[in-house]
Amino acid sequence: LGFSLGIAFILLREFLDSTIKSIEEIERRGLAILAIIPSIGSDLDIKKKKKKGYKLNLRSNQFEKIERRLLTHESPKSPISEAYRSLRTSLMYDSKEENGKVILVTSPGPGEGKTTTVANLAITYANMGKKTLLIDGDLRKPVLHKMFKNTHNKGLTNFLSNSDKNIENILFDSGVENLKIITSGIVPPNPSELLASDNMNDFVKQVKDNFDVILFDTPPLIAVTDAFVITKFVDKFLLVVRASVTQKGALERSLVNMTNMDNTVDGVIFNGVDESSTYGGGYYY
Repeated sequence: LGFSLGIAFILLREFLDSTIKSIEEIERRGLAILAIIPSIGSDLDIKKKKKKGYKLNLRSNQFEKIERRLLTHESPKSPISEAYRSLRTSLMYDSKEENGKVILVTSPGPGEGKTTTVANLAITYANMGKKTLLIDGDLRKPVLHKMFKNTHNKGLTNFLSNSDKNIENILFDSGVENLKIITSGIVPPNPSELLASDNMNDFVKQVKDNFDVILFDTPPLIAVTDAFVITKFVDKFLLVVRASVTQKGALERSLVNMTNMDNTVDGVIFNGVDESSTYGGGYYY
């Protein structure tokens, strides 16, 4: 009886769990997986995190201090850094080498690691000697300025609102060689309209002339339409799916919306995977 109840409980829990948990669930939807990113800090236990002042985010059940980290800069030899380099390699060999390549990174919902992914991907490009620009296209809840500890108030919204049309005035140094940042600037009341304006066309043309690789961080697809608005300017549309966090319904709805707008997902980054279940994740080579 105990054995039967245990099996029944496990089956019920799996049935009620509506999150994406495996690579197969992504591939069944016809999506190509470009990289598998191990979970950041998965080897730390909860008590140690609490003692060191880590704050638990109840919504995503993750610790905020380890949620957004520049691992490719802090620990370039770690398995996680190698995973981001693998992502860069997949993108490089998946298309022709050209200047001004624009890459957009987003996710179906919040808390899935898109900002961490795009920031670390930008660093890997910069480490290759590519002139790289990282843009915070999330004009609603921007976070890139916090990751790179920037106190500069000017950003993308200044250019789009005509308050400062000089690209040089809204660029700031990331602290990583070959990597420049443009933050969101002041949060506007009409983000979607600004991103769809003619000024956005002018902005993209200017940055493509001055940088080899341009990466956009955008809001989640389910929440707002901002990412869809920017798709007409990009060469690669990447979707971050987080293991045991991304809802199946949210992923399905995102794919339907992409199809309705005649857009396609160029690849999926499977994020937050337990290191013990990934090849090479359990040791340092």
